[in-house]
Order: sequence, then structure tokens, then C-alpha cells
Amino acid sequence: MKKIASLLLFVLCLKITYSQEVSIIPQPTKLVASKGNFSINSKTQIVLAGSGLENSANFLNDFLQKFYGLTLKVVTKGDFKNNIVLNYFKMEYPIAGAYNMHVNKDGIIIEGDNATGTFYGIQSLIQLLPTTKVTTLPVPFVEIEDKPRFAYRGMMLDVGRHFFPVSYIKKYIDFIAMHKLNTFQWHLTEDQGWRIEIKKYPKLTSVGSHRNGTIVGRFPGKSNDGLKEGGFYTQEEIKKLVKYASDRYVTIIPEIEMPGHASAAIAAYPQLSCFPDSSTKHSSKTPWFGPENGKQVQQTWGVFEDVFAPTEYTFHFIEDVLDEVLPLFPSKFIHIGGDECPKTAWKKSAFCQQMIKDHNLKDEHGLQSYFIQRIEKYLNGKGRQIIGWDEILEGGLAPNAAVMSWRGETGGIEAAKQKHKVIMTPTTYVYFDYSQTKHEDSVTIGGYLTLKMVYNYEPIPQQISKEEEKYVIGAQANLWTEYISNSSKLEYMLFPRLTALSEVLWSSKENKNWESFQKKLTTQFKRYDFWNWNYSKASLDPTSKIMEPQKDLTIVKK
Repeated sequence: MKKIASLLLFVLCLKITYSQEVSIIPQPTKLVASKGNFSINSKTQIVLAGSGLENSANFLNDFLQKFYGLTLKVVTKGDFKNNIVLNYFKMEYPIAGAYNMHVNKDGIIIEGDNATGTFYGIQSLIQLLPTTKVTTLPVPFVEIEDKPRFAYRGMMLDVGRHFFPVSYIKKYIDFIAMHKLNTFQWHLTEDQGWRIEIKKYPKLTSVGSHRNGTIVGRFPGKSNDGLKEGGFYTQEEIKKLVKYASDRYVTIIPEIEMPGHASAAIAAYPQLSCFPDSSTKHSSKTPWFGPENGKQVQQTWGVFEDVFAPTEYTFHFIEDVLDEVLPLFPSKFIHIGGDECPKTAWKKSAFCQQMIKDHNLKDEHGLQSYFIQRIEKYLNGKGRQIIGWDEILEGGLAPNAAVMSWRGETGGIEAAKQKHKVIMTPTTYVYFDYSQTKHEDSVTIGGYLTLKMVYNYEPIPQQISKEEEKYVIGAQANLWTEYISNSSKLEYMLFPRLTALSEVLWSSKENKNWESFQKKLTTQFKRYDFWNWNYSKASLDPTSKIMEPQKDLTIVKK
């Protein structure tokens, strides 16, 4: 009996040891590793035992070709032995994405509760592959059962302040998919640039998508680079990107800002403003380049008082814009912004003041609520729902709106108590434009958000009841690009904080452990290097100086 007990203890210790060596982020629900490897080579086939799993096979093959020069044959009928088998296994889990994985001497089997789950199994398989280019790929023996915690797992990118090309948006979508996130909020309109083609209003892109210059250094700016910055996405490009994302089980939610952050649209069509004949205002401390008369696309950052006038012209304009946006994006939600809308112009406008009286509104906050509710009614009539930043609570929440809580969690808590869907995205934990070390060597927006702070975030607030918890459908990190003008700095700000976020949103609270996550980062950093992703190398020691200084990328133009 002692020999048997000793043998069992040895086997248990062996399994624990190998479980520690296998590094998968986000941490699976259950993972048991054992001694041994299955080798993927040129003779290995991908067997589609279930229908509709081509996306997973294609993603894996594209990855293998890019990093190992290996392309596997995909078959619908084949031997399960010594191959990679993709299939289904019904788990009756309410959130899409659950899967099982079995790797042993006979091969690899990935079984999803649905096609999404099988795809996420592929992402775990990718993390089991070597971080060097070899022709035979050993995959450790593992048994994995896994499922996501939250239904909404999001990442936002602001392309209004700085434009990123289609090729890079694809890469950003891959970042999202490979971390088992499922939503890309695309911030497409801003004071500094309008980025989506609207055929009925061509000046939105011919005028509104470019600014004449950009401040250099932290606001209000040391100087102005005098370089024309801009770009936009055609509707055909957007259709292809939506398909690209869909093939990776990522939903793109477009954001069309209103009624604030509208300078670029107003520069194109001044009659959208309360005061169309007045010139665009900017701080006297802001170094400006080019003409200052008339309406201009803003060259600096901040909040500007020239916002959409709540006129019939504006409402028809927005409805026309949405009529072209909706066919491009099949997402259930459409983000309408609603944040940082100063009421200065509305207070000065005789038209707005009369409108407040005519509609028996309390004040300008009530006028904003009227504005948002009118747009919501229009979108509801098209079968869509709105998401807005938490300012849409001011003056009364639109009946079917979901709330993104960014100014802390208070707005999300209030919305959940009103039985509205909530996505938590507070600055304190998930604003990836914030500095991640004490000694950043290029300009950031400010703030301070370490890797550990991201990892320790809990999206369900203690202030809501068990019944109200169901309204918090997930969380999202935001990457605003005032001081991010190219991909190298973007990735530096993104990683490894995005990797930490993935475990926050996917893994159960019981499976999260900061010390274990830190150990896994050693392997993750090797992956970043192998995949040629930039990242912060000082993230684990935020008080240290940057080991490999980055040049001030805020003045580098694409």
C-alpha cells in the first residue's frame, strides 16, 4: 500500500509540475498537463469533424504558415489519429465560447460548444506551440476544459485622434481574437478627424478627415508639427474589415459621437453648429497651424464647446449618416458617444433655450437626454440598440440604452439598478492610454495604470445586489490615441496590459492568481518577441526606468 500511495503521489506531483510549465493566458477553467508531447509536422492534417469550422482551420493554418512556414492539409473526412481534429461537444453553457481540448499521443482534439468555442480552443493551442521557428512543433499533453466568465469582452481603439490603416486594424482585431475577447469598439468620429465614408455627405471625409497640424508635446502643446494628418475608411474597406472580424468571432461596434466631440463634422458642415458663422475656438496657448477663420478640424486635444445643434437639420443629418452606417455593421449595438458635451453653446443659443421650453425640459441636461432619446428611438426602429458613455444618464436614461461606465463605476451601478445593461470601463483600471510606469520616456495622456492594477480589477461592483449583477454583461479597455501616432507605441501601451485584461474577463475569480500570472508572463514575453509585437518591458517593475528607451513617438507621422 505504501508503494501504491507513493506512486500516486509521484504521478500527482508530476501532473502539477507539468501544469505549471504549460502557460495559457487567460487561465483555463481546468487544465491538467502530463509528461509527453504530440508533434505537429507537414504530415499532420486538420480534420473538420464538424461542419462550419473552416474559420478555425484557416486561422490556425495562416498562423502556422506565417510563423513556422508550415501549411497543413484540411480535410472533412480523415483519420482522427495523429491529426488535429476540430469538432463540437454540447456543453449547454449560456455564453458562447466554451471548449474542451485533448492532447495525447494519438493527436489533438478540440471540441467547442459552438464554432466560437472551437476557435478559442485554437487560440489555446497556439499558446502551446514553440516560441522559435522549427519545422516540427511539439505540443505538450494536456486536458483542458474552458469557458468564458463574461459575455462582453471588449477593446476599444480611437482612430479619430490618429488614423491607423486597414492593414493595422486587421492586426488589432487579431490582438483581440487571440486574447479570447469578442468585441471591438471602433471610435470613428472625433473633434480631430472623421474617419468613415458617408456618401451623402462627402465633405465629412474631404474636409473633416484631415487637420492641418497637430500639437507637439503635452497639451496645450510646445509647438505644432504643421503636418496634415488624416485618413478615412471607405465603405468597401469597412465591409471587408467587418467580415475579417466576424471570421474571428469579433463583433465590431461603431461609435459615431454625438452631440459633443463634433468639431470635424461641423468643419465639414457648419450648419450643424448652433453658431455656423462663428470661427472654431481653441485655447490661446495652443500652437495653431494654417487658417483660423471659419470652422476648422481641431489640432489639439480636449473638450470643445462647438457641439451639434439639436435642430431638424442635425437630426436628419445624423439619421442619414446612420442609414449608411447600419448596413456596414450588423452589430446589435451602435455606440453614440454622449460624453463630454459642454452646454455652453446651448445656453447661449436662443433656439436651444426655446426648445427647452417647448418640450418642457428641465435644463440643458434634459435637452441632451431629449437628443439621445430621439436618436435611440430612430435606431430602435431599425432593430438596433444604443450604447453610450455614462453621461447619457444625465437628464434621464433613454429607455433601452446600455451604459459604458468610464468615470469610475458610479454610472454603471446606477444603470444596473435601473435594470439597464452595463459595460464597465472605468479610467482607474482599463484606460490603456495611461502611463504604465513612473518613468515613461514619451508623452502620455497622464494617469497611472500598472499591469497589476489591470489584473486585479473586478468588474462586478460590491454595491449592487445579486439580482442586479446580471446587468453587468462585461467590461472593456479603451485606447485613446492623443499621444499614440504609430503602431510601435500603440503596442507598447497595449501589452502586456491587454493580456492581463483577457484573464479578468475570461477566467473565473477562483482561477485568477497574480503570482501565477507573473510567472506565465515569462513565456508570454517570448511569444510577443516571436510574433514581433512591441510591449512594455518595465511592466513588472513600474518604478524602474525603461530598459530600452522609446523615441518620442508623438511627433512621428505615419
